[in-house]
Amino acid sequence: MRVLVTGATGQLGQDVVTLFSQAHEVLGLGSKQLDITDAEQCLEQVKGFQPEVIVHCAAYTAVDQAEQDEDTAYAVNAMGTRNLVNAANTVGSKFCYISTDYVFDGNGTLPYREYDNTNPTGVYGKSKRAGEVLVQSLSNQYFIVRTSWVYGLHGNNFVKTMLKLASDRDQLKVVHDQVGSPTFTEDLSLFLLELIQTDKYGIYHASNSGTCSWFEFAKAIFDEANVSIQVEPCTTDEFPRPAPRPAYSVMEHLAIRANGFQDLRAWRDGLKAFMSKYKATN
Repeated sequence: MRVLVTGATGQLGQDVVTLFSQAHEVLGLGSKQLDITDAEQCLEQVKGFQPEVIVHCAAYTAVDQAEQDEDTAYAVNAMGTRNLVNAANTVGSKFCYISTDYVFDGNGTLPYREYDNTNPTGVYGKSKRAGEVLVQSLSNQYFIVRTSWVYGLHGNNFVKTMLKLASDRDQLKVVHDQVGSPTFTEDLSLFLLELIQTDKYGIYHASNSGTCSWFEFAKAIFDEANVSIQVEPCTTDEFPRPAPRPAYSVMEHLAIRANGFQDLRAWRDGLKAFMSKYKATN
């Protein structure tokens, strides 16, 4: 199977390319190879490679910056996605769009199901939801995969930030009033690999299983890394940011179960696997 991966130099994209390449012919394109906001470039690359599946990992993910740079966020997350879907349609390709928990407002108390009403509050979430709407409107062979709290061996993420901070201080404050599900990129990639080989189209919620707060996640990181540091819980209000953060972004994996897929492993097991590989390469 020929698979085109956008955002191939990003945190998730790198793992997708590495894993998929073991079984399929993969063309990974980073932003230097493909400007997704350029419709002609998208068409040219897709027609040239003739993929059977496009896994669209590329996105504008600077959540706070998006509040001041709305046009760029929409150009990438909405219009860029439209350009790729249109190109996919010309060659009859399946389309897999990586989305986010930020399409929900985070005011809920029960895990969000795939077809619950969305209500993004910030520009990032709104632009990603716009991308979802365009995928649903334009493609008849789509997977929309929403994920959350992503971390991996490539790029910057919360786990690496915590480990870096712990190297030069002996205490840390981490918010305890935001709850979600951490997701190891390699586990998400394994699910995507299984998903794209089917025609079980629709919306999926895919994160590692179980939930925690950022505070609990930080404690687990230091525990797995054998790092001794004092971690204090604090509130979101103590660390104001330009973009609103969902207080509750736990997502129900109803579609994974209903379609007969195996759920992603527990988040703590994913973290253990990450730490083992991280220690081996650092």
